Amino acid sequence: SATHFKQEDLVKITSSPNNRSLLQHWGHETWAGTQIQTISAWFHVFFVGNYILNYVASQPKLAPFVIQALIQVIAKITKLGWFEVQKEQFVFREIIADVKKFLQGTVEHCVIGVIILSELTQEMNLVDYSRPSAKHRKIATSFRDTSLKDILVLACSLLKEVLAKPLNLQDQCQQNLVMQVLKLVLNCLNFDFIGSSADESADDLCTVQIPTTWRTIFLEPETLDLFFNLYHSLPPLLSQLALSCLVQFASTRRSLFNSPERAKYLGNLIKGVKRILENPQGLSDPGNYHEFCRFLARLKTNYQLGELVMVKEYPEVIRLIANFTITSLQHWEFAPNSVHYLLTLWQRMVASVPFVKSTEPHLLDTYAPEITKAFITSRLESVAIVVRDHLDDPLDDTATVFQQLEQLCTVSRCEYEKTCALLVQLFDQNAQNYQKLLHPSSGVTVDITIQEGRLAWLVYLVGTVVGGRLTYTSTDEHDAMDGELSCRVFQLISLMDTGLPRCSNEKIELAILWFLDQFRKTYVGDQLQRTSKVGFYY
Repeated sequence: SATHFKQEDLVKITSSPNNRSLLQHWGHETWAGTQIQTISAWFHVFFVGNYILNYVASQPKLAPFVIQALIQVIAKITKLGWFEVQKEQFVFREIIADVKKFLQGTVEHCVIGVIILSELTQEMNLVDYSRPSAKHRKIATSFRDTSLKDILVLACSLLKEVLAKPLNLQDQCQQNLVMQVLKLVLNCLNFDFIGSSADESADDLCTVQIPTTWRTIFLEPETLDLFFNLYHSLPPLLSQLALSCLVQFASTRRSLFNSPERAKYLGNLIKGVKRILENPQGLSDPGNYHEFCRFLARLKTNYQLGELVMVKEYPEVIRLIANFTITSLQHWEFAPNSVHYLLTLWQRMVASVPFVKSTEPHLLDTYAPEITKAFITSRLESVAIVVRDHLDDPLDDTATVFQQLEQLCTVSRCEYEKTCALLVQLFDQNAQNYQKLLHPSSGVTVDITIQEGRLAWLVYLVGTVVGGRLTYTSTDEHDAMDGELSCRVFQLISLMDTGLPRCSNEKIELAILWFLDQFRKTYVGDQLQRTSKVGFYY
């Protein structure tokens, strides 16, 4: 009897390398040099799969790691036997109907059923490089076309049932069920629908290739409302998963909808953003904050600025996003990886301005300078805190600094007059203070260190805005502003040269190298399309 097995024995049986090897080799023409009859092979594996499934059903209170090991074997067996036929039936595909019986049982059974579907979805999406890729795609495509939509619909119906009842957040079983269902939805939306094997590290370029047969699910406003409501109703660990699902919904390929449908879908997404920003309590959780930043960046990745400005709530939402971004930048020590997504959003919004044909105001000329100012002032203000409290200096993380500056360079050129005026004022003020501190009578080391840190940031920032010059949008006035800023950096270089060795500072020198590189690319390179007046300023 299955119940006579000890838990550890069953785990050893199902997770041992030998049995995994048997599963991996099953279906090949030969194994260990012996011809295998297909009928006997699939019968053996089918029996093992049913046996494990029945065992899990009879022992729902097994330790989680035991259940996980057993379910992984069930998923592998199902994938390997996906195309096996007995009596004109795909017998291995019956597992999905079998799992639905779990969902009608106790909460423990329901959790197990959801985990089986989730693990099966992951397994079908997993590329085994030891096997032919064509066979994997054939199985994955069949699973996508025959089962995946039904699994997603089933998961959404379970979540609707959860919201329909009063949530008992103290009930660990109920929390676990909601978490597993959200993970199942996420696995469905993360499925490699077209075999592109997208690189997950290229997060900002991701588009989810939802099948056309799923249109009805996505066109229902209730679908997006469900996940926004879950975000507002669940504790942070679970609401983070709801936001992760919304990131994928926001990444849905444009061609899934016609123009009116796309506008309606975008409108529902924007309403959800507005609701989150008007009730920002959940964003104090780092996980929620990060996923929300990803969500905002995906909106601009998949929708054009001309489409965004046509949404009724756009003026209010862009104001809320700007305030959210400014607050995030002011907390410079918090989540730089998340700030990357916010800067990506603004960078792409501003880059789109020259191509917008809509008569509706985009309002970026109002908010982009505020974003630039918040970045500049927050970085300068951070220096004193870093020096006096002996914190890690953000300038030491050059990879993050360069990434953020490259994003800022586009944003900073929007209403460039304001950016230039701010930098000129701050540069003159800090350069004068630095010159005073270099006087032999002053000699306050901490103050000098702070001033050098600020100047390093300012030199980086000048290099950034100069490097953001675009030939097709730049004017003589903008070139003159670049000249004013560049002149100040060259004057600082001269000041430091005359004050050596006392004025030597590694961070300023690295910043100057960054500036010179940006200046060379912009005004000294061989590919310049037209002359500029920047040279008249020094």
